[in-house]
Amino acid sequence: MQQFVTVTLNGLTLAALYFVVASGFTLIFGLMRVVNMAHGSLYLLGGYIALEIQTRWFTSDSGLGLSLSGASDSEYSVWAWLVPLILATLIIGVIGVVLQQVFLRWNQGQDLRQALITIALSVILADQMLAYWGGISKDIAAPSAWPTSITLPGEVRFGFFRGVVVLSAAILIGLALYLIIKRTRFGKIVRAGVDDRDMVSALGINVNRVFIGMFFLGALLAGIGGVLGGTMISLAPGQDTAFLLNSLIVVIIGGMGSLGGAAIGALALGLVDAYADVYLVFGDLDLTNYSIIVTFALLVGVLAFRPLGLYGRPA
Repeated sequence: MQQFVTVTLNGLTLAALYFVVASGFTLIFGLMRVVNMAHGSLYLLGGYIALEIQTRWFTSDSGLGLSLSGASDSEYSVWAWLVPLILATLIIGVIGVVLQQVFLRWNQGQDLRQALITIALSVILADQMLAYWGGISKDIAAPSAWPTSITLPGEVRFGFFRGVVVLSAAILIGLALYLIIKRTRFGKIVRAGVDDRDMVSALGINVNRVFIGMFFLGALLAGIGGVLGGTMISLAPGQDTAFLLNSLIVVIIGGMGSLGGAAIGALALGLVDAYADVYLVFGDLDLTNYSIIVTFALLVGVLAFRPLGLYGRPA
């Protein structure tokens, strides 16, 4: 029973991380209809930038000497995690805007051209990150003051960062995005601009400026996901592709442009991933290495009954 609870919690926290990354992807790809295949690269680059800031600024015996931990090299204060998080996400947001303005704005509505351009950019970024940070997995250190685990009813112990920080961040981000998209004038303009850009422009609204803001927000979420993922799991070459694929699956399951669909899709993907990694064992037959097949079976099953995803609507 304890194993089932632990695996379920692993699935929920993995789903929370998927949602943070995929929510940015669904804003850009699903809502704005911009094909950004470099979203996974923004995720990984955000994590590496945060790691670089933490290592250079908050390590006691090197860098700029701004360590706030006041302890040994291996200990970090809360600020030593929050400052890299804030700076890295802002930098990724700006990079996303530059990417949109330089490479994608003049290709609006040309899906194939946008896909090819962003795939090329993601390959370049992957090579550059491999050259600079190497091929070994690296972790962003969580604050030393935070407990490593919490005890749940039933004597189940679970990681504090996964169970509290990542889950809380996903819930807060989901609520904030819902309010922005559904309750603010900015969100209404974005939705109207996607449906009828010419009409919105005729009303005197600068649609391009609004889209810049939305692209900044989508890229920023990829950066937040990178820092959370770098602390919760690790940073390594190949994760950019993995998280891009996971974001695509989440958006396809949930339906393009739907935040609620992204949450449901992330939950389904996270739980299926976690259960398949543990329970695909039948006697002496261990099929856990083929767990990815279950993920694609989930995708096929959803599309068989809901071709536009669970909450998708025609463009």
